[in-house]
Amino acid sequence: MKGPFDWDSPLCQSLVEDETMAAEKKDAESRSAGKYRGRMTSFVVVSCMVAAVGGALFGYDIGVSGGVSSMDTFLKKFYPDVYTKMEEDTTVSNYCKFDSQLLTLFTSSLYISGLFASFAASSLTGTFGRRPSILVGGTAHLVGALVAGAASNIYVLMVGRILLGVGLGFSNQAVPLYLSEMAPTRYRGAFSNGFQFCVNIGALSANLITYGTEKMESDWGWRICLASAGVPAAILTLGALFLEETPNSVMQRTDNHQKARSILEKIRGTEDVQAELDDLINASTISKTVAHPFLQITKRKYRPQLVMAIAIPFFQQVTGINAIAFYAPIIFRTTGLGESASLLSAVVIRAVNMTCTFISMLIVDKFGRRVLFTVGGIQMVVSQIAVGSILATQLGDHGGVSKGYGLPLLLLICVYVSGYGWSWGPLGWLVPSEIFPLEIRSAGQTIRVAVNFLCTIIIAQTFLAMLCHMKSGIFFFFGGWVVFMTVFVYLFLPETKNVPIEQVDRVWREHWFWKRIVG
Repeated sequence: MKGPFDWDSPLCQSLVEDETMAAEKKDAESRSAGKYRGRMTSFVVVSCMVAAVGGALFGYDIGVSGGVSSMDTFLKKFYPDVYTKMEEDTTVSNYCKFDSQLLTLFTSSLYISGLFASFAASSLTGTFGRRPSILVGGTAHLVGALVAGAASNIYVLMVGRILLGVGLGFSNQAVPLYLSEMAPTRYRGAFSNGFQFCVNIGALSANLITYGTEKMESDWGWRICLASAGVPAAILTLGALFLEETPNSVMQRTDNHQKARSILEKIRGTEDVQAELDDLINASTISKTVAHPFLQITKRKYRPQLVMAIAIPFFQQVTGINAIAFYAPIIFRTTGLGESASLLSAVVIRAVNMTCTFISMLIVDKFGRRVLFTVGGIQMVVSQIAVGSILATQLGDHGGVSKGYGLPLLLLICVYVSGYGWSWGPLGWLVPSEIFPLEIRSAGQTIRVAVNFLCTIIIAQTFLAMLCHMKSGIFFFFGGWVVFMTVFVYLFLPETKNVPIEQVDRVWREHWFWKRIVG
C-alpha cells in the first residue's frame, strides 16, 4: 500500500507540479524584472555611440534650418522678397515679417522626403537588418549636405534638402531600434535617450556654426552651415561599416541561433545568455508567422502599440518644440533683437535642452518614463502660459519688447525647453522603440517615424503663418495640447522601466484600460 508521501501518489505529483509551476513563474518574474545575465561591455557602448550619431544628423538639420533662415546673406540670395519685407516694409506686423510659404518649404521639404523614405527604410530594416539602413541613411545625408552647401539656385538647394530627408528617413527608422535592441535591459532608457542627446548635440553645433558665420558678408556663411551637416553623416557612414548587427534582427531574419548566441555573448560579456536567447527565439518564431506586419499591427491585440505609435510622435510635435527649434532666431528677431543676439539666444536654448536630456539619460531608468512625462509636461505648460502672456501684453505689431522683458522671456523659454529636454524630447523616441513585439517592430517604428515627419511637415509649413495670425496666442495653443497629452500619458501609458524588450507586451495585459482590449 502506498503511503501519502510516495512519489507516485496523486498528492506528491500535485506538489511536484505546484513546485515546478512556482519555479517557472519565479524564473519568468526574474527575467521580467530585467535579470538577464551580463554586464555593460565596451563593445556595446562604442557601437551605440556610433549609431546614436544618427541623432546628430536630425538635430543638425533642425538647428540649421532656423539659423540660415534668419541670415541676411541666405535670404538675399534665395528669398529676396522676405528680406525686403523684413528690412524695409515698416507696415508689416512683427509677427508676419517671415510669413513666406516658400521659406517654410525650405524647412519642410526635408521632412517630406524623409516621410516617403521611411517606408522604404522599413522594408530594408526588416529584410536586411538595422545596420544597412544606418549605412544608407548616412550616405544619403552626406551627399545631400554637399549638394546643399554648393547650391547656386533654389532648385539645387531643394535637391540637397530632399537628399538630406532621405538620409533622415533611413537613420530615424533604424537607429532607435538599434539602440533599444543592443542595450542591456536595465540601461535601455539611458542608451535610447542617447539618440535625443545626440539630436541636441547636432542642433547645438548648428546653432554655434550659424552664430559664428553670420557675420560673413559673402555666401560662405550659409554654405559652411549647410555643408557641415556632412561631418556627422561621414562619421555615421564610416562607423556603420564596423557595427555589429543586433541579435534581435539576426533571429528575425534567419534561423541561425548560434550566430545570435555569439553576438549576445559578445555584447553582454558572458556565456550565460540562454534566458535572453530563449526570449529572442520565441519572439522570432512568432515574427516569422507574420507575412504582412502593417496589416498585423491593426489587429486588436496590437491596438495599444498602434495608438502609441501615432499618439506619441503627434504629441511630441504639438508641444511646440520644433516651432522653437526651427525658428528660435526668427522668434527673437520678431521681439526686436538683432541678428547676432537672436542666434546667440538660440545657442543658449539648445545648450539647456542638451543638458536636460543628459540628465534624463541618468534618471530615466531610476524614476521611470511616466514620472518624467508628467513632471516635464507640467513645467512646459506653466512656462508657455508665461511666455504667451508677456508677448500678449508687451509686444505689439510694431516695435520690440523692452529690454526689461527680453531676459525673462529668454529664461522662460529655457524653462520650457528644459522640461521638454528631460521628458517629451528623449522619451518620445525611447518609448515607441521599446513597446513593439519583434513581429511588428519595424512596421511600428515606420509608423512612428512617418507620423513624426508628417506632423513636422505640418508644423514647419504652417508655424510662420500661425504666428502671423495667432500672434502670442500660438503659445497658448501649444500649451493646451501639452495639458491634454500629459493627462493622456498619465492615464494610458504603462510603465516600461526594467521590462525586457521581448517581454514588454505584458504591461498592456496588466494595464487598467488596455487589458480590456488585449485580454
